[in-house]
Amino acid sequence: MVRQFTAKVDKEDEDLAIRKMLKKHFDFSSRLFARLKAQERVFLNGEPLKGWMRLKEGDIVTCLLPEEESSFEPEDISFDVIYEDDDLLIIDKPAGYTVHPTKGHPAHTMANAVTKYMQDKGEVYKIRFVNRLDMDTTGILVVGKNSHTQDSMVRDMKTDRIRKYYKAIVLGTIDEDELTIDLPIGMEDPLKVGRTVVPEGEGRPSVTHVRVLARYPGSIRADVLGTPDSYSGPGEPHDPESTAPSGVIESREYNGLTLVELRLETGRTHQIRVHMSHIGHPVLGDRLYGGATDIIERQALHAYKLVFHHPATGEVMTAECDLPEDMKTILDSLNNE
Repeated sequence: MVRQFTAKVDKEDEDLAIRKMLKKHFDFSSRLFARLKAQERVFLNGEPLKGWMRLKEGDIVTCLLPEEESSFEPEDISFDVIYEDDDLLIIDKPAGYTVHPTKGHPAHTMANAVTKYMQDKGEVYKIRFVNRLDMDTTGILVVGKNSHTQDSMVRDMKTDRIRKYYKAIVLGTIDEDELTIDLPIGMEDPLKVGRTVVPEGEGRPSVTHVRVLARYPGSIRADVLGTPDSYSGPGEPHDPESTAPSGVIESREYNGLTLVELRLETGRTHQIRVHMSHIGHPVLGDRLYGGATDIIERQALHAYKLVFHHPATGEVMTAECDLPEDMKTILDSLNNE
């Protein structure tokens, strides 16, 4: 699928270099512009761009992004589409699937699922995931259909122009209505799956904003499990269950449950799970960070909303998806008690 971008030169554009004009209209990176120019994919009034041609009011500048494709095997894995256009595919990821193939999970991934969906629609594009979700975290997963979309949205994530919101059921009662966890996260051992809060000056800055949505009284027990000795290797941090934790180290009693909304200001591996466990409120069902129970088979964590600037139009958009059935079932039972 060839994506075309076209802009008409106005009076204010006449003194701009074409590179800056494209940056103004489409937010193209300098790297992408250089690539397009080298491949003769930038056109001025229908002719390939030559040297430093001067722009005139009324000129038409056209860019054709290169056609690319992925090589994932298609698999029939069901998911819901939240939003789709020529640049973006935003889906609701189900639990139990890694985002892309790893050594531990070479198939049955969301990359395989999107490949099947794409082929069924008769489209061809390279699958570029803008964000990542852990295998057992559900919710919003963004696929960029071209390099500009991925570059633009990843850049926006680094500057907090994209706002990522999650909902989670956590163990214990959080007294504060709102709080911010600003604690660096690092790895205790590069061969182990888990992350942890580390001393200031170590690890990577990590900020999570927490807002309480509902509190549920009662008593609930959760287990702290042994962590695996190793996983499929550095460079695959989003495959935390490739070696499942096993062996109960300790059981803890918690006073009720809390439904929270979380906004990530940074996007570290396992950030929500690590931060909530560190303050004594592990995510319900989180086998890796002290929330293992028989109430739910996975961590009760769902990426439910994304607020972002569209990479082509600049329009502020919001994508949302409902809680998955397993989390709804838990909340319904708590509301009926």
